[in-house]
Amino acid sequence: MWQPDELGPGFEYSTLPLMDDDEGAVVTTLVRHVPANDPLALHATPSAPRFAFLAIHGWNEYFFHAELARVISSAGGAFYAIDLRKYGRSQREHQSAGYITSISDYDEDIHAALDVIYENHGWDIPLVFYGHSTGGLTAALWADRHPGALSGLVLNAPWLEFQGATIVRQLGTPIIDSLARISPEVILPLPDTGFYNRILTAWRDEHEPEPEEGDTDPFTTTGWSFNPKWRRTPSTPVRAGWLLAILHGHAQVAKGLDISCPTIVLTSNATLFSDKWSPDMRSADTVLDVEQIWRRVPSLGRVTTLIRLEGAIHDVTLSRAAVRTQAFGEIRRWLRTYVKIDRPGH
Repeated sequence: MWQPDELGPGFEYSTLPLMDDDEGAVVTTLVRHVPANDPLALHATPSAPRFAFLAIHGWNEYFFHAELARVISSAGGAFYAIDLRKYGRSQREHQSAGYITSISDYDEDIHAALDVIYENHGWDIPLVFYGHSTGGLTAALWADRHPGALSGLVLNAPWLEFQGATIVRQLGTPIIDSLARISPEVILPLPDTGFYNRILTAWRDEHEPEPEEGDTDPFTTTGWSFNPKWRRTPSTPVRAGWLLAILHGHAQVAKGLDISCPTIVLTSNATLFSDKWSPDMRSADTVLDVEQIWRRVPSLGRVTTLIRLEGAIHDVTLSRAAVRTQAFGEIRRWLRTYVKIDRPGH
């Protein structure tokens, strides 16, 4: 069932079959971290996990963030990540990349992953979800629909509202709805500047200085390593049916959710949108408007924590080393404070 993963020693994946859809066979893929087999596992990583942790990626993404896995494992978590249907390890040739028509379609993926997690760790293990960007929207809506299922929810720059403003979503939804009814798989002409990809790959223009000698941070030196077939540049095309599903999700968030578990939201402290490249983009969210995220945080659930990180990018856990250290520290403190990670009798 488990096979060696492309991330190297200490990482394994399992392909989980799902029900066919209109495009044919569908699978989801569960990746796990096995610290005992990982030569780069962090010092003093516990051998027996105290909670399970499931990470959900964003749009045009898949799981490749090994450092996140090692940090969570060192905090006592059994780390798992899912490549949702039609993304990354789960995409098949006959499929439209990333395409779904309802966010609730992912319930089948998530429940298949949870069956494996609970089989491996028991039904009483505390469960924490993590979602980035679109994955944050998916995780938040799932948590709202499944009260009591989670012990904690970590949202990394979750996409909780449409770009521009609520009024833009409200005006645009009927148009997208009409288009999706006629031709749900039509590709929308949404531009991709490629600037976020430049940030992740440590690209620099001729006026930017080279990394300092001895710098080993991937953010400033080599860039993050990922499979370009699974994280595309330009981004995977956006289809009308998919965007309508996202807009409906945003509308649910706008009405207010009732997430029963403690929730932490981490974002950059600044947004920078521009049609011209700037090195300042390396210290801001260039994908989502963080102020829109902040406005939605109080209405997510009963106990919410907002962390605004100076110098962070869209994926705060892929920012420069000092920001990552701060982000991981906030997550670990929050886990100790709010999540019941000590199992009864253990």
